[in-house]
Amino acid sequence: MRARTERHGDELIARRHLPAAPDRVWAAFTSPSGIAAFWGGSHATVRPGSVTVDLRPGGEFALDTRGPDGRTGRLRFVYVSVDPPRELVFDEPVTGLRTTVTLRPAGDGTDLTVHQRKLPPELRTDQAADGLASILDALAAHLRHHDDGDTSDPSNPA
Repeated sequence: MRARTERHGDELIARRHLPAAPDRVWAAFTSPSGIAAFWGGSHATVRPGSVTVDLRPGGEFALDTRGPDGRTGRLRFVYVSVDPPRELVFDEPVTGLRTTVTLRPAGDGTDLTVHQRKLPPELRTDQAADGLASILDALAAHLRHHDDGDTSDPSNPA
């Protein structure tokens, strides 16, 4: 099953059932090793050592991406709300993009919804929707093949 996406004006919503309990999905979204494992989806890679996480409202997480063409970029997000293991809200300060990640227990796993609001015009495309879907599909693959037993403290990016 692939992630499903829908666009409505300046909003993008993606949904995916994941083969793991909400606490494992939460760990993947909030630990440096988890973020590095899936964030690039099929369109970029993330250097594991580049991911920092300060998991608290007002804290931030950041990571470096590398596209297939070799271009690199730094992504930075600021946490607005942290409600483990149910909801995570963060903003991208440059564009104002707000992302809400919602986790709901569902049978043998978790139903995940990623709702992005205030999409800048360059992200209101099929390519951006496909990119988000590929990130969620990469997350599902990561959860199927790895135990997120990351013992590092995500609030301390040491």
